[in-house]
Amino acid sequence: MMRTICLAVAVLALMASCADAAIVDWQAELQRCRALRETVAPLLQAGEGISAVGRSNRSVRRCIWIQRMAVRKKIPGAETW
Repeated sequence: MMRTICLAVAVLALMASCADAAIVDWQAELQRCRALRETVAPLLQAGEGISAVGRSNRSVRRCIWIQRMAVRKKIPGAETW
């Protein structure tokens, strides 16, 4: 019985931490993605290739995800990449 209660408390604690992590400040994220796009776009247009922006690969993928979700949720200021 005690083991079940401990397991339930642990699961509830994990669920609460995931709920806090899921909150997104959309406007701040969209602004950060616009700034990243301004930095990366000239490199790609100059023919540097994706390896030149490899250090920001994770950031680029996150921004693409943020943009898609913002468009899907119809957040003001969202645009597709």
